[in-house]
Amino acid sequence: MPNITRGADFPGLLRYLAGPGRDNEHAEPHLVAGDAPMLAWWDDAELNVDAAKDIAAYLDAPRKGMEVEVPGGHVWHCSLSLRAEEGQLPDARWAEVAGEFVDRMGFTDTGAKAACRWVAVRHGLSKAGNDHVHLVVSLVRDDGTKAAVWNDRPRAQQVARDLEQEYGLVVTAGRAAGLVSRGLKPGEQARAVREQRVEPVRPDLERRVRAAAAAAGSEAEFVRRLRLDRVLVHPRFAAGRGDVVVGYSVADRPTHGERPIWYGGGKLARDLTLPRLREAWPDTPEGATAAVGEWTAAGRNRRVTAPAADRPERVRRDPAELHAAAGQIADARERLRAVPVDDRAAWAAVAHDSAGVFAAWSRRLETHGPGPLAATATELARSAQLRAYQARPGTPTVQRGAGRHAAVLLLQASGATPQRTGELLLLRQLGNTLKALHDAHQAAGDARLAAGIAALAHGQLVDIHDRYTRAGTPSPDTAAAAPAERSRSEAGRDPWRHASRRRPQPPAAARGSAAPPESSTLIRGAGRHVEWDRDDEFDSRRPYVPVSTRSPIPEPLPDRARAEPVRHIPGRDSDFGLD
Repeated sequence: MPNITRGADFPGLLRYLAGPGRDNEHAEPHLVAGDAPMLAWWDDAELNVDAAKDIAAYLDAPRKGMEVEVPGGHVWHCSLSLRAEEGQLPDARWAEVAGEFVDRMGFTDTGAKAACRWVAVRHGLSKAGNDHVHLVVSLVRDDGTKAAVWNDRPRAQQVARDLEQEYGLVVTAGRAAGLVSRGLKPGEQARAVREQRVEPVRPDLERRVRAAAAAAGSEAEFVRRLRLDRVLVHPRFAAGRGDVVVGYSVADRPTHGERPIWYGGGKLARDLTLPRLREAWPDTPEGATAAVGEWTAAGRNRRVTAPAADRPERVRRDPAELHAAAGQIADARERLRAVPVDDRAAWAAVAHDSAGVFAAWSRRLETHGPGPLAATATELARSAQLRAYQARPGTPTVQRGAGRHAAVLLLQASGATPQRTGELLLLRQLGNTLKALHDAHQAAGDARLAAGIAALAHGQLVDIHDRYTRAGTPSPDTAAAAPAERSRSEAGRDPWRHASRRRPQPPAAARGSAAPPESSTLIRGAGRHVEWDRDDEFDSRRPYVPVSTRSPIPEPLPDRARAEPVRHIPGRDSDFGLD
């Protein structure tokens, strides 16, 4: 996976790469590749500060000698990383990969242009256990011309995908399918540790925005729900206009004396941009006017503009309605039979709506930190990420908002305790929807996404189900209840408390040597549409059992591209069933 940055300090970058690292994680830094003059001059000896200084001077010589300035920085830095479970590559293989990558990015003299000077540095595993190399390239060629870096990030992604396939490495699921999700930056993680947060701010904000969008029936209600969840909201208006909102940013409320850190909707997730969210809301002149009023009030930190009678987010709802909400999700799942498996936009919409329901569920119960509900929302959100050209706005092939009723009930149910039977029924129907999404990924060849959802069903969904059945009706904290007000004994009875610190474990028998059931396809027929047997429909008199009772693990991938196997838990022989 390539990660590209630009700068103007060769000595500083090389000193960092040859140094001990921020947490002393660097080990034996050395060169594994570079341009021909560099490799003739320098071998694979361990680097030190003096060596870093000499290499930096060599790389920067054309720019200094010809007095060339490059807007945006003349230092091009890219790290190529493997997944931790892929293990490590030998230096010789990394040299081949680095050389091919630099050549395909157009930095060598393969064509009529002069070559750029470059090196590849390897200094052990990252803190997360990823084997990686750092490519450092001078954007001033030996003849004084500037290397073209326009559109370099998309090109680097395509080159990385090609090299993954050619060298038998694991192909990143998002890049292979056109699905992309944003990872956490080291600064965000360091800030969470510094502020003693359970998780960084960005994933928490993403979940809050996702929950608000899932429950909102209009754009104006979406803004009010964000503010109700104590999210700071800032609209972005079209140039020269005060009545057309084209985007938004959100921030967590900072502590006294600090400034908020804003994140645009697209920085949280690609399916949370305002144009994508608007696809699920009615487009009327009245709704647009109401939305502008709420955006303006939020940006100026004023009261909401809607009268009290027009604020559905403030109405307490009867938990008994969850049975009807589960039925709506079941009906929507039935309509998925007609959706082609290669319609990425449609299945991304299904994943987006389902992730929103779990995000709302997490906001209701997991008040002390992310747990299995939050993890489920995060995993489903991976399948909802599409690039702009894949979204195809205005041409929906699935009915949006099937989970809105459920999200509203989960956020606004009256009473201190949810209705156990209704929420278990809702969980079962959402499990059926996840099975449909899994089957679509598998039929479309997205093996890693399918395996992720299968692991989700055998892990997080089972844990959620067990927390209900193990402790009876859960006793979640309300948003207004302070942690200090809960007694130690009460916290011990709450199965959702400290959820983020608990990892579901399979029974002891599942960790033994028993082999999982043989895998088989869950799709019948050779057509392009997903089909199920009528027997796999939900029956309120029995647990959900799909057409196949065998493990939904995708077919094995060759060598290093093999997806992680999903552990089979004895006693839970249905694919996505919750006994």
